[in-house]
Amino acid sequence: MGLGYLKAILNQKISGLKVKILDFHQGWGRQTVRIPPELNYLKAYYQHDDRGPFCGFHGYYRFGAGPDEIRIAIAKENPDVVAISSLFSPYYREALEVAKIAKSISSEIRVVLGGSHVSSCPDSILTSKYVDYVIVGEGERALAELVEHFRGERAVSEVSSLGYKHLDKLIYNEKKENFDLNLLPFPEFSDLPMSHYLFEGRPLTFLVTSRSCPHRCSFCSVHNTFGFKYRRRKIDNVLCEIKLRYEQGYRVIDFEDDNLTFYVKEMKLLCQGLIEMFPNNEMEFLAMNGVSYLSLDSELLNLMWSAGFKRLNLALVSSDKSVLETTKRPHTVEKYVDIVNEAKKLGFKITSYQILGLPFETLTSMIQTLSFNTQQPVLLGASMFYMTPNSPVAKSLDYPVTATNMFTSRLTAMAIENENFCRDDIYTLFVTTRIINFVKGLTFDLSNRDQRGLHILRHLLNKKELLADTNKGFVVQKRFNVDLFLKVWSTFKSIMSINGRMVDLKNFTDPEVPHHESQNYQGEIFSS
Repeated sequence: MGLGYLKAILNQKISGLKVKILDFHQGWGRQTVRIPPELNYLKAYYQHDDRGPFCGFHGYYRFGAGPDEIRIAIAKENPDVVAISSLFSPYYREALEVAKIAKSISSEIRVVLGGSHVSSCPDSILTSKYVDYVIVGEGERALAELVEHFRGERAVSEVSSLGYKHLDKLIYNEKKENFDLNLLPFPEFSDLPMSHYLFEGRPLTFLVTSRSCPHRCSFCSVHNTFGFKYRRRKIDNVLCEIKLRYEQGYRVIDFEDDNLTFYVKEMKLLCQGLIEMFPNNEMEFLAMNGVSYLSLDSELLNLMWSAGFKRLNLALVSSDKSVLETTKRPHTVEKYVDIVNEAKKLGFKITSYQILGLPFETLTSMIQTLSFNTQQPVLLGASMFYMTPNSPVAKSLDYPVTATNMFTSRLTAMAIENENFCRDDIYTLFVTTRIINFVKGLTFDLSNRDQRGLHILRHLLNKKELLADTNKGFVVQKRFNVDLFLKVWSTFKSIMSINGRMVDLKNFTDPEVPHHESQNYQGEIFSS
């Protein structure tokens, strides 16, 4: 979406320019590669290719085109400028690899990088000998002005939000306000094959109604890119884009706002417009980046449901009031419960996200949130905390911006340990959420995978060991802390399924029944 905005603004502002978007990620498949040395410690946790319902991760993959394919594709375009998106800190090396490839084609190619990682850690990119320029913050105005500089129409010192080198020094120009969101052309997606971007078989595209966020959560780095000024597009402008996407053949739109529903009145107007435009729910709308339940109410939920929102991703983070205060989240548990109950009545599929391993949170607090959400009709979305470079919490803890710390800034790395918890604890709680979700999703019509999952769960409760279901048979997961799991499990006697049915847990601890593929557990699970 960001690249689509950049292509659109360049076509609007600069005449005689040829702009091509090359997506080297989607549509290229994946390959297994060697685990990097920085992540070797994870082999003890992800050592088994587990096929069971409680599986974690296994293997290390490269998604997208390889170096040779990238070189051929760039060379074919014979570009004057290669602009590279570097959104995520863990993958900054891959972004620099593309820069190196571009320069190997011709040293005359100007290479510029932008994106969320660049905005948070510009020095980590600009110091590379393969990078000529970086853009810090939003890119539309800055990239258009940079192209004007390349054409001799503007001095480099006049390009807003630009970083460059002069006499071996890194120079950063003043960050200036971007173009008005309502005056930006809609993202240009013509270079991106619709068949590469699907959601449950239907063409998917992305859209934002706003930029930045009015909240100041300590673990979030969104303001490094979008600043602190929360801006929203006009409703008519958004509806016009949605109509265009429908005409182009898209049938699912994911709103990627950092705070979609902050202005409740405007959100209600948007939903009303969508209901009028698609009275038969011809489109499905998602908000996979999450919705702040603080802004939701009964009327808005009803409107969202009628407009075509059928799934609700809520950012609970924690049910511990002290943690919410420490992270500067103005949310309350009482409001959360009200919204979950109201959304469930309407039929929403709800996923609630908890962060495991916040630097200042205790194990007791994390267990409290897990236990709390077992009694809600939601799936648990467990996000193992990672320290985003130069986020507020990273700055408050003087967390150094090193190559290793940037590389391990990913959920799967489980990189943060302290006196309150260790890596085994976080791993155990993460797998525990999968066990809870398995129970929440059980139905009377059990699949073979469900049967095997029930066998593993009963074995865990009776034999005190967690089994991985591998192609070589069941293998014990040694880094799983059974005592911690049992401590969590003991805090509740039943679990509420996603359908609102209470699952009685006493039957799971009955004397273990020998496992057979056809073993039928249906009558033992659900309370009447």
